[in-house]
Amino acid sequence: MINAINLIEPSLVAPQQVRAFCTTRHGGVSKSPFNTLNLGLNAGDDSADVLQNRIIVRSHLPTEPLWLKQIHGATVSTPINRNASSGRPFEADAAVTNIPNEVLAILTADCMPVLFASKSGGVIGAAHAGWRGLSGSVLENTLQEMLAISPGLSPRDIVVWMGPAIGPTAFEVGEDVLQAFAPQGLDILSKAFTPIVASPGKYLANLYLLARDRLRSLGIEQIDGGDFCTFNDSERFFSYRRDKETGRFASLIWISADR
Repeated sequence: MINAINLIEPSLVAPQQVRAFCTTRHGGVSKSPFNTLNLGLNAGDDSADVLQNRIIVRSHLPTEPLWLKQIHGATVSTPINRNASSGRPFEADAAVTNIPNEVLAILTADCMPVLFASKSGGVIGAAHAGWRGLSGSVLENTLQEMLAISPGLSPRDIVVWMGPAIGPTAFEVGEDVLQAFAPQGLDILSKAFTPIVASPGKYLANLYLLARDRLRSLGIEQIDGGDFCTFNDSERFFSYRRDKETGRFASLIWISADR
């Protein structure tokens, strides 16, 4: 933990110039049930409180974060397509950059935030990977855009951190979710989906395991994180599955201009 608002430092083994942290629910001004550091403007909270919370987080950053309009898809925001968006919130569920002090941000409250960095520190990425985005190739698309803006980079040059998400003992899903991951193969399905005996057609799904398998299949070897559960850790994290009406925390990453 660092400082008074309880930020989490990712176990991301990256060069010193790559900075990152994940907020918790502590240190803001929002009132119940968004207490207190809710950063999501579309969660139902008072917008003035959310903006004040964003100011609090901004004090720990070099620039205002690139807040995305997340839609549980697989589109990636890049420096080129951001320049063409005329300053409007970019509709995407991932972002990449090679520009120093450009802060990437992902908002979640059960879905998995995934942070990427090259071992050289020259390019970074961040993805919002709930089951829809994960099965829809948001991680693959993020990697592809990172490689596109950094010629000569390979997947082996990338390190990844999987941030706080709903854990494998709490994420109950139906047959539709299992089928969405069927292309990954029977071996990973048997490991990542545990049938709930008392509820036929229902499973406990392991998002972390599904993401790790997907990342490894892309050639990424160094993958950290995956030891959180937003649902079971109500002290630190918002959880939509647990509370329905709740806030959003942020996972942020940037390349520092101060070497």
